[in-house]
Amino acid sequence: MQTRSPFILVVLFLAVVTAAGVWLLTRPMTVVPPGAEPALVLEPVGFSDLRGWDRDDQSGALRAFLLSCATLLKQPADKPMDGDGFAGTVGDWQADCRDAQALVPGDPIAARRFFEDRFRPFAVRSGAEPEGLFTGYYAPMVAGSRARDETYGVPLYRVPPELVMVDLGLFRPSLKGERIAGKVEGNKLVPFASRGDIVGGALSGRGLEIMWLKDPVDAFFLQIQGSGLVRLPDGGLVRLGFAGQNGHVYTAVGRLLVQRGEMTREQASMQSIRAWVNARPEEGRKLLDENASYVFFEEQQADGAIGAQGVVLTGGRSMAIDRKHLPLGAPLWLDVESDDGARTLHRLVIAQDTGGAIRGIVRGDFYWGEGDKAEAAAGAMKDRGRYFILLPLTLAEKAARPKPRSTPNP
Repeated sequence: MQTRSPFILVVLFLAVVTAAGVWLLTRPMTVVPPGAEPALVLEPVGFSDLRGWDRDDQSGALRAFLLSCATLLKQPADKPMDGDGFAGTVGDWQADCRDAQALVPGDPIAARRFFEDRFRPFAVRSGAEPEGLFTGYYAPMVAGSRARDETYGVPLYRVPPELVMVDLGLFRPSLKGERIAGKVEGNKLVPFASRGDIVGGALSGRGLEIMWLKDPVDAFFLQIQGSGLVRLPDGGLVRLGFAGQNGHVYTAVGRLLVQRGEMTREQASMQSIRAWVNARPEEGRKLLDENASYVFFEEQQADGAIGAQGVVLTGGRSMAIDRKHLPLGAPLWLDVESDDGARTLHRLVIAQDTGGAIRGIVRGDFYWGEGDKAEAAAGAMKDRGRYFILLPLTLAEKAARPKPRSTPNP
């Protein structure tokens, strides 16, 4: 691996700092001023207040929790957990992780007793608002090839070497959870190519193609999901996972279609968006390019899709959250119902992933798993709901105390 010279490293550091300053000065004025943003409020409740708690088989969530624990137990005990500051350090969770490892797998009674004995539930609110938006995602399976030919001509790319991804929280605590990306030109960090530029050939001819697909719409939705499976012509399967992003803001094309009167909010789903794009190839291409965000992939050797916590996601038990507010690895009780009553989710899940569109205190993306059923369920999910976080006992005592920064209970 080629190493960078000290001069280049200094230039790169200055570029990052400059870009962070420019980003601060040029953010849209719609950003809520500091202090005016609704506070994360935790309200202590009992397990009897969790609708469906006594009907859920918590052993499924325990299996997912153990995957998170394997990561937490490898980390320094004094490392702060993600979130809004209430989740303590990794060490506050490690004792419970060790106890969880001693349980008999698949025992629903033991799993429920474990969570009830070692955790306390708290309703999560954004100021006075307990509800938020919950969507679904899945790991798609698409047709592709390692080599380009007449059938497979849509490229997926690995991370370009010039892409610089910056965690702004390393520079200012107030920017925790905020990230930008770009490339260095001279001594400045400038925006990277947009989706439209990349699809138009900005990276072609450089040997960065990791896979070739049949369908550009498949490529688009694979990027939206962040990971998936590619079925090769010989029947083999290759798992691709998220490796990086071009730094442009994610734009939901379904929301654009609703705003333009092409479909109603109730009609908007992955399936209806795909049908709209396929029926209007030229308009559809332009619509997809309005989402300037572009995802780069890497090949993964794993038993399933890997989330932001670095663990394999569990279908029906993993969820993506905004790690600026909530900690990865935390158990969450999900309470979501669709408007038509066709979908009800009262179950224990584990926060194990993040997403470009998952922003806010009460906001979640439920992982349905792999396959056609998962795709159908994920594509239709955009429901209002709420969740409750389970905190270890020592943290629960602190969280139950009134905090000056929190909005008073209504």
